[in-house]
Amino acid sequence: MQREDLVDLNAFLIVAEEQSFTKAAARLGTSQSALSHTIRRLEERLGVRLLTRTTRSVAPTAAGERLLATLRPAIHNIRSELISLGQLRETPAGLIRITTSEHAANTVIWPVLDRLLPNYPDIHVELSLDSGFTDIVSERFDAGVRLGESLAKDMIAVRIGPDLCMAVVGSPDYFRNRSTPRNPQDLSEHRCINLRMLSAGNIYLWEFEKDGRELRVRVDGQLTFNNVEMVIRASLAGHGLGYVMLDRVAPYLESGRLVRVLDDWSPPFAGYHLYYPSRQQPSAAFTLLVDALRYRA
Repeated sequence: MQREDLVDLNAFLIVAEEQSFTKAAARLGTSQSALSHTIRRLEERLGVRLLTRTTRSVAPTAAGERLLATLRPAIHNIRSELISLGQLRETPAGLIRITTSEHAANTVIWPVLDRLLPNYPDIHVELSLDSGFTDIVSERFDAGVRLGESLAKDMIAVRIGPDLCMAVVGSPDYFRNRSTPRNPQDLSEHRCINLRMLSAGNIYLWEFEKDGRELRVRVDGQLTFNNVEMVIRASLAGHGLGYVMLDRVAPYLESGRLVRVLDDWSPPFAGYHLYYPSRQQPSAAFTLLVDALRYRA
């Protein structure tokens, strides 16, 4: 069906409803002559007369009545759906799908959802926890959450969390008979706990920076996990040094169960951002959630 078919069919329906070209033209915001031309074009294309015209009224022919029987419910459904879609922009409702890392979900997104959702029962949120990069358009996600330094350039990005920091940590028992590393190169003399990235399947290279100098260090040890919690658990048990987000081990550092080293080689970096396509037309629910997530220092 061509675009002009929809335009012409809608014009025919309005004329039949109003039983007047004058009233129908006013309703459609066009001239009576232009509307008459539209109806004639439709009739010529279909090869049948749809309306009987008199000096005082307009009435559908038998063919017109048959077309109206199909057209009325179809156009009514379309109009109703358009009204419903318009209401979605005004009333926070509907499903929002977000792909995010587990850490971002726990530290940034869930605290906001926990406060927000009880006040908006018509908003539904689906979180997909994935440490890899996801094509949010092809996978039909409304948005994704990743670190600020990893965002695609064609996305709208909204900061939703503070700067983050990594930390090299080990237990006091581990350091009891070992020297403290002074620079990343010293890690070659230590047992380190590796992390295998779920997204790419490769071993994470420990990243450091100091005075503009950046280093990526491949470490070695007995243990490799694809789960950060297991890295922390092994570090607490004295099996080696772990390299994890500072906030995840802050309680253990405060209690003395873990000790941090090389902190001058781990400066803060851009925290989590929510991103979505610039061409996306956000719903009221999505706009509300973005505003609630927006980071305010």
